[in-house]
Amino acid sequence: MNPFLPEPKQDRLVLASRSPRRIEIMRGLGFEFDIDPAPEHLEEDAEHDQAFEVAEMLALRKCAFVAGRRPRDRVVAADTVVIVDGDVLQKPRDDSQAREFLARLSGRTHTVVTGVAIADSGRTRSSAERTQVTFRALDADGIARYVATGEGRDKAGSYAAQGVGAGLIRRIDGCFFNVVGLPVALLLDLLQMD
Repeated sequence: MNPFLPEPKQDRLVLASRSPRRIEIMRGLGFEFDIDPAPEHLEEDAEHDQAFEVAEMLALRKCAFVAGRRPRDRVVAADTVVIVDGDVLQKPRDDSQAREFLARLSGRTHTVVTGVAIADSGRTRSSAERTQVTFRALDADGIARYVATGEGRDKAGSYAAQGVGAGLIRRIDGCFFNVVGLPVALLLDLLQMD
């Protein structure tokens, strides 16, 4: 049970993600929940006129899919993207693209956006969190060594702030948990809305 929320509703809490980071955050908050991930193909063709709205759009898409098969449960979905120069960097398709992403982020500040959507009782609410992340200057060898760890293969922008990738980062301005993939305060705020 999470001490920051009122007594839980009778419906079952469901996380629409298989992300180990999101699962760990939810468990760390004391939630009991099922894991019912939305399919990966829902992340394809993720374009929006406004780059900062992509993550929330994807979270809503995932939430709707899982809520469609679990209409009596409370579904939580999230999606994280990295934005630099107005471009959205999602998960890299391969190690070559991961090296490109990291070279682009080297020595610069970028924005991590995580969209969170919650569906229950036939309604959906959503929002997004933004965090500024500044990377250290990285050389090609350091980038190649990090990519070889495989840590960033399934992560937006090709890095993990909570792992070895912490060594890439000079500064985080905003919610650390947002960079990991699930902004805690935003999640709790959305769960409290009735």
